[in-house]
Amino acid sequence: MKGLHTRALASLVALAMAAVASAACDMLTGPSSLTEAQIIGTWTLTSVQPTGQGSQNTPAGALYTLTLAEGKLSTRADCNSCAGQYTLSGKMLTAGPALACTRAACATAAFETAYTSILGGESTVTATVTALTLTSSRGTLRFSR
Repeated sequence: MKGLHTRALASLVALAMAAVASAACDMLTGPSSLTEAQIIGTWTLTSVQPTGQGSQNTPAGALYTLTLAEGKLSTRADCNSCAGQYTLSGKMLTAGPALACTRAACATAAFETAYTSILGGESTVTATVTALTLTSSRGTLRFSR
């Protein structure tokens, strides 16, 4: 009987250790998926970083926002705006397949092109209450709220 209790206790200890290790891993790498509730709302772009280039802060005086809600995406890119659809699957956010954008000549045209080029397509998304990051082979976009 004592051996049965010892094995049961050892099994419980092993189970508890596995749960702690799993929680620690999630704290370091984040959960394996996000929910719609974690990303919906309006985010303000703080920087873009095209692949192989340095990070560039949003130009002073320019407004860049991203709004996500119910599968619909809208973004303000200085004096232009874009709209389209998005899907969220696990940690993968797909913007598009295409975004419809106005084409006014903004003073921040080069920055806008980098932003919309990185935004369209598949990106890995990480989110906290106040920060959203989209990372892809095209580069990284960082947002706050």
